[in-house]
Amino acid sequence: MNYNKDILKTAKETILIESKAIHNLASLLDKDFENAVKTIFKSKGRVIVTGIGKSANIGTKIVATFNSTGTPAIFMHAADAIHGDLGNIQKDDVVICISKSGNTPEIEVLVPLIKNYGNKIAAITGNTKSFLAKNADFVLNSYVEKEACPNNLAPTSSTTAQLVIGDALAVCLLELKDFSSKDFAKYHPGGTLGKKLYLRVSDLVAKNEIPQVDPNSPVKKVIIEISKKRLGTTAVIENDKIIGIITDGDIRRMLENNTSIDQLKARDIMGTNPITVKSKEMAVKALEIMQNNNITQILVTENNKYVGVVHFHDLLKEGII
Repeated sequence: MNYNKDILKTAKETILIESKAIHNLASLLDKDFENAVKTIFKSKGRVIVTGIGKSANIGTKIVATFNSTGTPAIFMHAADAIHGDLGNIQKDDVVICISKSGNTPEIEVLVPLIKNYGNKIAAITGNTKSFLAKNADFVLNSYVEKEACPNNLAPTSSTTAQLVIGDALAVCLLELKDFSSKDFAKYHPGGTLGKKLYLRVSDLVAKNEIPQVDPNSPVKKVIIEISKKRLGTTAVIENDKIIGIITDGDIRRMLENNTSIDQLKARDIMGTNPITVKSKEMAVKALEIMQNNNITQILVTENNKYVGVVHFHDLLKEGII
């Protein structure tokens, strides 16, 4: 094994070759792409994506992107299609066939069968003179000058180009559907992404204690409240309104600056005009406010009343950060 190869040089060349291939795709787009998008958008059926080999792997990712952005899609392997899986194709479905050469044996068998069903076919292919291109209703040209593989054999640039064409289709359809972040949240309820889209401050604050003292509370009571509620802070409440906040940092500074604390009250050490967030806000909004103000806790209000505290650690636990 030769470890003297310039690894970084090879990696950079690979990225540059593929980026050039992607950049060139924009010049290859034509009316066929536009018409394919419009056909899928108007269709009452699903998108059936098919391919073989590495193109099949790209197809599964395109299907995942379609489904997550509001375009129902399923993957059908080209080899399996001619052995029973053709039953997946329904009357109003639009079929996307992916093939670099457009001349593989499986594609040559499959395409006429799909045409007999009367379904529209969009071809993602790098060969516009291929069997697939000639028999498709729409040709989405994914031509690349060369693969990133030094032998110009392993599908690299070509599969990247196919993937980008699929993303372009999905995004165009997303915009035609006016697919919003709320719609996106419905399809991504789990994991960090879903939480960022649906988790609200109210969901976090409900899990926490509600530390509070009045402005005349002795400092000892303030310390006990902060320690007991385990949020590193307490709100100072007067006539049901927030008038201040005391953090564990305020307690430390007080101890450093005072030899006697027996006579001190909450109002003597509290910070005024504390930063707050409404309970109906998204959790990511609370994170943004905390980061912008360099704080680790934020007081939460609902209908102008204090309802609790959200801590930076709450966001960490939920995977928002």
